[in-house]
Amino acid sequence: MRAVQWVALGFGAAAVVVLTVAYGRLPWIALTLAVSFGLYGLIKNRVGRSVAAVPGFAAETLVLAPLAAAWLVVLHARGDGTFVGHGPGHAALLVLAGLVTTVPLVLFNAAAARLPLSVVGLLQYLTPSLQLVVGVVVLHEPMPPARWWGFALVWLALVVLTADAVRSTRAVSRRGAAAPSGRRPPRP
Repeated sequence: MRAVQWVALGFGAAAVVVLTVAYGRLPWIALTLAVSFGLYGLIKNRVGRSVAAVPGFAAETLVLAPLAAAWLVVLHARGDGTFVGHGPGHAALLVLAGLVTTVPLVLFNAAAARLPLSVVGLLQYLTPSLQLVVGVVVLHEPMPPARWWGFALVWLALVVLTADAVRSTRAVSRRGAAAPSGRRPPRP
């Protein structure tokens, strides 16, 4: 990693420290989500180059379907399942909810293979940021100062990473323009 990327990582780590101190414990759910989304984006970026979006999504579904089915059986056995017992309309809505989530996932799979990994990572911050806006502006949820500081540090890290990526891409483009024709410059 370049020095600027280490600085961005430091801002991210500072955000975790600020939130840990404010909460009094490690924000393990947020960290688990961040790691899982990061790994998912990395895998989709690497595998997606050799597997088309729809077959890739089908493979993911086949791997996870038995686990999901087992979990639904456990929920039903505990009395917490809602698929059965609430009428066919309820069951149909649950099935449609699964289909509705399929479209964005297939589109993500297609995009992840075509975009640089840094862009995929940056785009994954849009959802939590939009959720923050809805929570604060629409639902009027409280936002203590520590959360604002954590949010600001994370976005500062993202701005640093983005600026570094833009600078690096421009440098590679300039080298490519100066390179003799027929040769591609090395990637950073």
